[in-house]
Amino acid sequence: MPPLTNRSALMFLLLVDAACSSSTVSARSTGDAPAPFGVDATSEPREQTADEQIQHVLNRLAFGPRPGDVATVRGLGVDRWIALQLASDRGNDAETDRLAASYEMLNRPTRDLVQSFEQGRAAIRRLQNSGVQQGADSNAQKSRADILRNNPALREIQRQNQRMLGGLQSVRLARAVVSDRQLDEVMTDFWENHFTIFAGKGLDRVFLPAYDRDVIRPNALGSFRTLLGAVAKSPAMLFYLDQWQSVADSLHPTLGSARKQPASARAFRAGAPAARKGLNENYARELLELHTLGVDGGYTQQDVVEVARALTGWTMNPRANAEFVFRPDIHDSGPKVVLGHRLPAGRGIEDGEDVLDILARDPHTARFIAHKLAVRFLSDSPPEAIVERAARTFTRTGGDIREVVRTIVTSPEFFSRSAYRSKVKSPFELVASALRAVGAQADTSVRSAQMVAFLGAPIFGHQAPNGWPETGDAWMNSGAILNRINFGLGLAAGRFPGASVAAWSEAEQLKSATREQQVDAVVNAFLGGRASPDTRQILLRGENPLAVKFATLAMKDSASSDVGPESLVPQRPLVSGAPARMDGRPRFGVAGQIGQQVQLNGLPQMVGLAIGAPEFQHR
Repeated sequence: MPPLTNRSALMFLLLVDAACSSSTVSARSTGDAPAPFGVDATSEPREQTADEQIQHVLNRLAFGPRPGDVATVRGLGVDRWIALQLASDRGNDAETDRLAASYEMLNRPTRDLVQSFEQGRAAIRRLQNSGVQQGADSNAQKSRADILRNNPALREIQRQNQRMLGGLQSVRLARAVVSDRQLDEVMTDFWENHFTIFAGKGLDRVFLPAYDRDVIRPNALGSFRTLLGAVAKSPAMLFYLDQWQSVADSLHPTLGSARKQPASARAFRAGAPAARKGLNENYARELLELHTLGVDGGYTQQDVVEVARALTGWTMNPRANAEFVFRPDIHDSGPKVVLGHRLPAGRGIEDGEDVLDILARDPHTARFIAHKLAVRFLSDSPPEAIVERAARTFTRTGGDIREVVRTIVTSPEFFSRSAYRSKVKSPFELVASALRAVGAQADTSVRSAQMVAFLGAPIFGHQAPNGWPETGDAWMNSGAILNRINFGLGLAAGRFPGASVAAWSEAEQLKSATREQQVDAVVNAFLGGRASPDTRQILLRGENPLAVKFATLAMKDSASSDVGPESLVPQRPLVSGAPARMDGRPRFGVAGQIGQQVQLNGLPQMVGLAIGAPEFQHR
């Protein structure tokens, strides 16, 4: 069978689009009446059937079903299961918490991580400078490699720094796979993409463990204003968008002479840059455009400047305690006008707090966040009516994220026929859902996280502040489809720790079943009980020309297996294809290994083909 080509991949892309249409036509043609499940008598009729509703909530409020989840939701009822996921007091997920605690390095204080990171970097610089002075090769990259090769202690520090990022990516995926608090994981993924941080920017990789643990997770279903404030004061965001270096310009007064500087401010100067760089608008601009109001949010360039002025003094000392500190001596204490709101002169941190209050209450923010949540949970083009209702909920509740999500996921639009299987899974969603489908154990290595990177979206690897796309058009192209099919077969071939078709709860009893019976079981377990005629025939024959052999396209440099966690972060944003190293060279790791040809037969072959099928690629 010939390897996969660009032409055949494009043909598959057409099948992907056709799959949703055919499933809709099939449901209508069979005469399935709307059959709400677990709905009280006052609820509006739902267009999705009872079984579709179960699949729908497990694919939207969770990262897909694990074995037994469908039966659990059926027993509880869809509405009760949703209510339990939304409940703030639904109990602990002790097993997942123990899993997270096993990543010892990620639970260390940030100041310790900074110290280790800076220790390694400073030692390398000293040895590089020493080598140059002695006439050694002045090429920085080569001399750095030589230094690490000849210094075991320094090499171990460097490995620990690299493992920290790999561990953070690993635990993010592992939580998504095994946690019972699935909506928490979905919302954590949503907000860490909305308030994105690029791990490849210097110290940000050491700020990210606390960002995930202390900033995003506790607030993912809480108050938007609280979340916004926590992000604004997080070292990860302060460093990523250069807010920590923003100071009042020479045209405006500061509070330096009016207030006694706290010890933290005096200590900051020891580690601060030698020269002040003046007002920096980076964070102010993204705060307005990407975090709150949206690009059409009614603000002007002057508003950007005024917000930046209000936030001067919001900084940190990255080389000491690595925590937020307000510095009066660099804060612009002049009067300001932000979106028509006057901020009096002579104030300090209150300026920034008032700005966050103004933005969190603005109707543009309510609509922007409501629309983005509707895109995540409902469809790439959500109906205007549900966006408006969700925005009203945001305003009425003062930005209660839980209630906004509840408005969306209990709406008639959410359970509409057009919403069912209308979303294309992102790389993170695809890998998590496939691992969940086979009942995989948590992978505490970096191998499964590497596959998310290989599929085009490294965790914490988006360089620009707009985050990875939430719409399917970004993920469906020939290169992406090639890699997705290969991933399905690689998973079925046992290439990922803790994931095995043999461990699937139904595998043993299906060994002696006929091919048709196996296909029925795979369709039921992996494709929600419904597959297009084309998909079913592919599973019956096992002769999918797009997936029988692993594609060699985009895998020509797959020989190297010496890949560290730094390979999971691209130098520039990738939407499809293979990730790049920090130096831009393609590296594949486990992704390259699954690029090798593999022969699958029987049940593993069917499972691999099912994961690569259009029905599984959608949620």
